[in-house]
Amino acid sequence: MTQVNQPIQTSKNDMPKDGWIDRFMPEAVRPYLKLLRLDRPIGTWLLLLPCWWSTAMAGGLTDAITTKQIVIMMALFGVGAVIMRGAGCVINDLADRNFDGQVERTTTRPLPSGQVKVWQALLFLGFMMLLGLGILVQFRIEAIIVGICSIPIIITYPFMKRITYWPQACLGLAFNWGALVGWAAVTGTVEPAAIAMYAAGFFWTLGYDTIYAHQDKDDDAKIGLKSLALRLGDATPKWAKGFYTMTTLLLGVSGMLAGLHWSYFVLLGLAGIHLGWQVATVKLDDAANCLKRFRSNRDYGLLVLAAIVLSHLIANA
Repeated sequence: MTQVNQPIQTSKNDMPKDGWIDRFMPEAVRPYLKLLRLDRPIGTWLLLLPCWWSTAMAGGLTDAITTKQIVIMMALFGVGAVIMRGAGCVINDLADRNFDGQVERTTTRPLPSGQVKVWQALLFLGFMMLLGLGILVQFRIEAIIVGICSIPIIITYPFMKRITYWPQACLGLAFNWGALVGWAAVTGTVEPAAIAMYAAGFFWTLGYDTIYAHQDKDDDAKIGLKSLALRLGDATPKWAKGFYTMTTLLLGVSGMLAGLHWSYFVLLGLAGIHLGWQVATVKLDDAANCLKRFRSNRDYGLLVLAAIVLSHLIANA
């Protein structure tokens, strides 16, 4: 693996100093809040939305749970997503701390810059995992078991970029696990509709995170890290189109298995237009363009959630 002694020069800034953390938070806690990426919530949204999809879809299919209980579950998933996304970022930074110190974009991260020591990050990670467990145990035992099963994938992901050009596949397995947890939280089981939703989220992640990875493809190549952006190169739009097509089809299968109202499929098709816009307008050598398309997946996820909720409302009207 190629090693370099000096930071790779890049115009990108991974840790801007003019955000709300630096403006409003006490100096002592700023590095830890940045470890959690609290000033960049898109990752939390992408982790949370599959949880909300499955909770909403399963919740609308049973009379054994009230609307209030569904809302409480979704709130718990919201808090849990902030915690577990943050914990995942700490794990990732611990794994990549030596690489981050070689890239100018990431040298100001708390670990490579020395703002947080490795032992401090490990203690902080333990604290965050305990908080996450505290949220998880609020759900029924079946959801707790399903949630715990995701831990090996979460721990494995940061190391995949060293051994495969498909680390986005491992991220897809981890980031969409909430589709299984949410369904289990509502029903006590994982039904075929939930599995189809999980598979849809997997392909969704392959698409959006490959676009995201194009921001760092030059740096990754120089320090020996791998990604689908490097593997697919200029063919990324063609592959992303395939990934997103599978996303739409599998979400359609999930809705069919759940017996959703036809309005769901109409709205899902409209949401699919958004994915088509990403592919049609992405500029792979423009980091700002890739980042904008990546962040827009929050809107896509919310459109899918709206399709699920509206379908239930219309069916029960």
